[in-house]
Amino acid sequence: MDERLHYGAIAKALHWLIVLLLAIQYPIGWLMPDIHRGMQPGWPMNLHVSLGIVILVLILLRFAWRMTHPVAPESSLPSWQRLMSEGVHWLLYLLVFVTTISGWMFASMRGWNLSFFGLVQLPMLTAPGASLAKAIGPAHEILELALISVIGVHVAAALVHIFVYRDRIMQRMLPG
Repeated sequence: MDERLHYGAIAKALHWLIVLLLAIQYPIGWLMPDIHRGMQPGWPMNLHVSLGIVILVLILLRFAWRMTHPVAPESSLPSWQRLMSEGVHWLLYLLVFVTTISGWMFASMRGWNLSFFGLVQLPMLTAPGASLAKAIGPAHEILELALISVIGVHVAAALVHIFVYRDRIMQRMLPG
């Protein structure tokens, strides 16, 4: 069996860990109270940012792993599906990265003192009150929606392969 046709244990672990953390991250972000000018964020925002940092590190590790351990596209797929699959995967990497960075930038622009799980103060990515502050908050929200939309396409495609095509494409990323 050619190992380049299958994702290894590390790629699978990183993938599913990121999935789990994003499934936790989205509700925290949506349910936490609005923070207005001059307010300091509480534990929900610190948790949201801390998980975002973990996701950022994991997506960078996942990207590095994919670059050094490439997996060949499934040859049984029509060329348009292989192209779409590759495009969606690269878009997911990009959106996870940009969404987490934009959130961290937004917190920095607001001048929030945030820590990584209460252990280490996070550095500011920009100066508090930067002129970009009014745009970065809405941009972060748009990126979140874009990411959840692309995740939806990714999940829908996986389900189509399981229930409609009944091929073994999805098994390449399942544990075991």
